[in-house]
Amino acid sequence: MSDLRSVFVDMDRGADLALEQFALATDDGLETAVILSLFTDARAADDDTLPLGQSDRRGWWGDAYPPVAGDRIGSRLWLLRASKQLQASLTEAKEYVEQALAWLVADGAARRVEVETFVARDEVMGMIVRIHRPDGSVAPIRFETLWNQV
Repeated sequence: MSDLRSVFVDMDRGADLALEQFALATDDGLETAVILSLFTDARAADDDTLPLGQSDRRGWWGDAYPPVAGDRIGSRLWLLRASKQLQASLTEAKEYVEQALAWLVADGAARRVEVETFVARDEVMGMIVRIHRPDGSVAPIRFETLWNQV
């Protein structure tokens, strides 16, 4: 089954639909699902520290009406947007990505998901997500997101 293909632009603009020869492109892989899982804002947990000056715990409105009880969409990567470039931030980002993509394994779309986070360059966090599919193939997806350090 095909989905409309999304491409990640950046943290400010998010993702956009891809065009292919003046038509909307489709995606038979998992890239669009990964983009939506990572860059839709999940609701912050009660014990999460919100970015300076924010009181909105965000979250996707559709989580109020999940098709499967307890199902949630998105990640808490948005909480790290103003964090410093520290190993602790990279570790937290890795945990957020793993949590957001755990559904791939639970639903049988992947055998496992590997996540690597790193400083790509000054003020840019890099992430490589490797989706190990049931057929044994591996789909690597790379993202670079800006850190707006305070």
